[in-house]
Formats: sequence, C-alpha cells, structure tokens
Amino acid sequence: MIKVITYGTFDLLHQGHVNILKRAKALGDYLYVGVTTENYDVSRGKINVRQSLMERIEGVKATGIADEVFPEEYVGQKIDDIKRNNIDVFVIGSDWEGKFDYLREYCKVIYLPRTEGVSSSMLRSDDTIVIGTVGSDPSMEKLIAVSRDIDGIEMGRAVFDEEYRVKNSLFDTVYGSYDELLKDVDAVYVAARPQKRYDYVKKALLCGKHVICNSPVVLSSAQCRELFSIAEKNKLQLFDSIKTAYLLSFSRLILIVKGGAIGDVKSIDVTCSSLEYIDWIKDTEYFNSFTDWGAIALLPVLKILGVEPKSIRFAALDSESIANAFTKISMEYDSAFATINMGLGVKSEGDLRISGTKGYIYVPAPWWKSEYFEIRYEDSSLNKPHYYKSDNEGLSMELVHFVRCVRENENNFYVDKKITTAVSSIMEMMTRDL
Repeated sequence: MIKVITYGTFDLLHQGHVNILKRAKALGDYLYVGVTTENYDVSRGKINVRQSLMERIEGVKATGIADEVFPEEYVGQKIDDIKRNNIDVFVIGSDWEGKFDYLREYCKVIYLPRTEGVSSSMLRSDDTIVIGTVGSDPSMEKLIAVSRDIDGIEMGRAVFDEEYRVKNSLFDTVYGSYDELLKDVDAVYVAARPQKRYDYVKKALLCGKHVICNSPVVLSSAQCRELFSIAEKNKLQLFDSIKTAYLLSFSRLILIVKGGAIGDVKSIDVTCSSLEYIDWIKDTEYFNSFTDWGAIALLPVLKILGVEPKSIRFAALDSESIANAFTKISMEYDSAFATINMGLGVKSEGDLRISGTKGYIYVPAPWWKSEYFEIRYEDSSLNKPHYYKSDNEGLSMELVHFVRCVRENENNFYVDKKITTAVSSIMEMMTRDL
C-alpha cells in the first residue's frame, strides 16, 4: 500500500483545495492530511485564517477524500509524521517549490501546480480592521509591532493620556484627543491605568467601536456588566487582553487538566512576582500587586475550578514605596483550594502547580509565558513533558482571534465574559477590603 501525506491551512475550503486533495490521493492508496493550527500558522507568518481549526478539519473530512485528518501543531512535525506512518509520498502545492526538499531523505516529494484563479486569499474579505491605541502602557508598542505581521489589521494610530515613556517609532499617527482617534478607527486597544479604563471603554463602545482592553478591564463588577451589556446591544467585541490565555501551551494545559490526566483537581498554587515595575505605579492607589498581576494569576484558577468559589480571603503587605505590594489570595471551592501569591518589588519562583488525585502538573517560571509544562505522577517513569512554541507572548494569537470574532460576530473563546466579570468582582472586593 502506497501512503501519501499532504498539509495545508485549508481555510475557506475551495475547489483548489479539493483538486490538490484529489491529485494527492491519486498518487497512492491512503491519504493523510495535516491541517495547520492557528498557532503554527503564527510561527510561520501566515496568520490570516478566517475559520477555526475544527471548522477547517471538518471541511477536509467532508470532502471524503482524506483517509486520516489531523492537526499540524509544531515545527518538525512533518518528519515525525512521515517516519511514524511510513509515508511513501509527500505532496504539497507548487508555491512551496523547493521548500520541502529536505524531506526527500525520508520519502518521495512532489510539488503539484495550484488551481489558477482560486485561492483562500481571494475568498477572504479584503477589508482591514483599523485599531487605534489609547493610554501610556508599553504594551501598546508591543502589540503594534506584532500587528505588522498580521493580515487584516492596521495599527499605529494612538493617543497618549500622559507622558509616554518608551520610544514612539512604531506610531504612525498621534492624535491630540481621544475623540479624534475614535473618528478614524474601527476598534480601540485600551492600555491606560486601571482607573481610567472604564471611561475609555464605555466611550468607544457608545461610538460603535470594538475594544481590546488590558486586564482587569474595570475594578467593579457592576461596571463590567454594564460594558458587556453595551457591547452586546451594539454587536461589538469587548476583548479582555489577558495575554497568557492566548498561549498555545496554556490552552493545551487547560484541555489536559479537564481531560482528567491528573484526576480530580484538589489544589492550584500560583505565584507571580516582579522586581521591576512601571515608575508611576507608586503614584496611584489603583495600581499595586493585585491590579498588576491579579488577572493573570486568577486565570488558571477560574478556568479550571470555575468563577464561583465558596469563599475568598485576602492578605496584603505594603513596601516602602507601594501600598499592597505583596498580596495573597486564598480561595475555597466545594472540593478544591487555590492559593495565589503576587508581588511587586519582590522576587519569588513564578511557577504554577496543579495538584490532582492521579498526579500533578508543574509549569516552571515564568509560568505565564512558559512554552513547557510537565505532567508528573507517583511513578516518575510515567512523567510526560509537553513543549509548545508560543511566539510573541500570545500577542499574535490574541489579535488573530480578535479579528476573527469581529468579522464573524463570535464570542471570545479564550477569555469569556464570565471570567472577565469574575476578575473585576474579585478586584472590587480586594480594593474594598485591603
């Protein structure tokens, strides 16, 4: 039996895709098809997909041509797939001519001509989403830099709400007021201090603009519900920008935990700390260890154990320059506990441990950027490491998902409004109690 394998994004499946699949199948008896994940597309600079991975996989399956369909998730997977499945022929479109000659060491390589006049790019809407930025946080510049490699987005327009403390080289246009910016954009990225975010977000939504906002979006559960109500009424996106949520490694970790790999979760221990902090933190009561780290630190707890703990307790210590510089949160659920430690001007092992009835997962520091975690058991021979390439700290995937949700009017899969509201509610309680 001759085994053939091919790969592709297969976004907005069209006749050209079908033709490639048919011709690939005709070269052998059994056809394997790898569908590239969004995150792998990010790593190779092709990040303009309009359909989710499962939609694209189902589209390939629906043709009835492929015998097996699977996701392609990492660099080097092609060699692994070819060796594991004893592949005889590797097939790819002629626009990749010469790029995969290195696979000739393992199997025959054939480049097939593409169908003229048909491509996913032609089928996609060519409208560009213009995103302006407001605030003064350095994350503005990071997001703009990443956006340059993403199709369908134009960033670079900004208004600063105070002195901007990093280089301005990436900003194409700087406006004198927020009102001016709102007239020229489709969406706004809010990177202001926590106490300013509510006004910026609300004004943008009332002006019919989609919003990405640093987390916590607001420090009040009532304000959070109000903003989501406005967004839903006007069919707008209100995106919570918790960067860690968009990392491939973090998404896979959550799926593995919920799949029962470590049994029932009984404890989650999270630590986030930094010796460095933005100069103006000490100038405002609203920026401290829990408003700086809280959304990230709460993310794995709320994702795994849920947004309704039985009880929450807080404790905090001041430093010489910052109020509430060191914060501890203790959360109790029906059958599990969570402990969160956060600090500014203090350094600790910023790791994540998730303990279950069968084993535990360990994510080394800094866990919120980690590309690696390990499932560990009583019998260490069963331990399993997991590696995932996560470029740009999740920024690319965040923007790609934002564009998709705007165009398709879909909900944010990575950070839903229940988590955003829970974070705001906990922030409100902490601000009140500490």
